[in-house]
Amino acid sequence: MTDESVVQIDGPWRHRSVSAGGTRFHVVEIGEGPLVLLLHGFPQFWWTWHRQLVSLAEAGFRAAAVDLRGYGGSDKPPRGYDLITLARDAAGLIRALGEANATVVGHDWGGLLAWTMGVYQPRVVQRLVVVSAPHPLRIRTAIATDLRGQAWAARHTFGFQLPMGPERLLVRDDAAQVGRVLHAWSAPGWPDSGSERLYRSAFQIPGVAHCALEYHRWAVRSVLRPDGMRYARRMRTPVRVPTLQLHGSLDRYVLPRSAQGSGRYVEAPYRWRLIEGVGHFPQEERPGAFDTELLSWLTDPEAGRRATSEGHRPE
Repeated sequence: MTDESVVQIDGPWRHRSVSAGGTRFHVVEIGEGPLVLLLHGFPQFWWTWHRQLVSLAEAGFRAAAVDLRGYGGSDKPPRGYDLITLARDAAGLIRALGEANATVVGHDWGGLLAWTMGVYQPRVVQRLVVVSAPHPLRIRTAIATDLRGQAWAARHTFGFQLPMGPERLLVRDDAAQVGRVLHAWSAPGWPDSGSERLYRSAFQIPGVAHCALEYHRWAVRSVLRPDGMRYARRMRTPVRVPTLQLHGSLDRYVLPRSAQGSGRYVEAPYRWRLIEGVGHFPQEERPGAFDTELLSWLTDPEAGRRATSEGHRPE
């Protein structure tokens, strides 16, 4: 097993322990200026944003990448892996970092969390950037209607519903399965051996494998439960936060066609960008192209205008 020191990676940033809502989070922070909160996905940790931490700081932002509940150096409580609680976590973190609001950038599960914050916690969200993550209602529709496409691409989520076995598989043989997932979902050429090593090591921190799978289990098991039905009804509320949606053209886990159409849920300035030649991890596969899109959006004053009553921007 690996201890939490594996995620304490040196760099120009500073590591902090921040409490929000009774949960302790590991946060990596750099820069001064408007806050940008960076939320990772599966099967990663804050390190997925290490290049963006630097580029955002150089552009005049205060960038903070967090290990989500259950991951890395953050607490790993036995429950709270639903998107509503996770959105509350992130909102509490923004306030604990001393800010009234922030731009929220989320990848994969962090992206689903970002969409949820746009509905459940809009007051703390200045802008949204969602990466490799359709709107939660859009991905539900894609899985239900595209059985040979998106449902097959996301088949591992259904396998994760089994008890205990998936956790053991993910950490077996030095977490070799984590490496296979990274390679399968990315375009050829990524991850490099160093990145793969970091993610495989971090996934072996005690409790991480189980907690990470609880996200997937809630997503499936809640669909027909009262909490899941309430969530789906609430998520029909339009997002009135300016939103940038970035997606890799070669994403084999969340197909680009499954992500398109999310703009119908946004009643604010909305921008869709497909990044060519990358898979599910564009922020690491082509960080230069990713940062160009991200910083262009963050520094565009027109993109920052919140919604009025006229309706949403077309995609």
